[in-house]
Amino acid sequence: MAKFEKIIPILVYEDIPSAHDFLVDAFGFVSGGVQRTPDGEAVHGEVRAGDLLIWLHRAAPEHNLASPRSQSVATGGLVVHTDDVDVHYANARERGASVESEPKDQAYGQREYGARDPEGHRWWFASPLK
Repeated sequence: MAKFEKIIPILVYEDIPSAHDFLVDAFGFVSGGVQRTPDGEAVHGEVRAGDLLIWLHRAAPEHNLASPRSQSVATGGLVVHTDDVDVHYANARERGASVESEPKDQAYGQREYGARDPEGHRWWFASPLK
């Protein structure tokens, strides 16, 4: 059997440049850039956290790809471990993240909080309990 080398999550956005800037500013990801067509339409973006890469894909009805903004629910989300979830929470909240739950110690060994980005993707940020 072939071994897996990498998994790259893809999140669909109606406005890739705005989503990219929010993820960098509010959540602290590192910019991987936004790629555009010759006409200037944003079609792909990337953000990074350490070795983690996340692709930002355009909403594409022809491929049945839609942002949670156009749906009544989000069907998934991402959990990102950080070295200090409380500092991350304060920064994200200050920069306009829609916080769904404040940092709380969990029985499964981590302290976490939940938030949504402007298009409705669900995010949880966590640090291991010490």
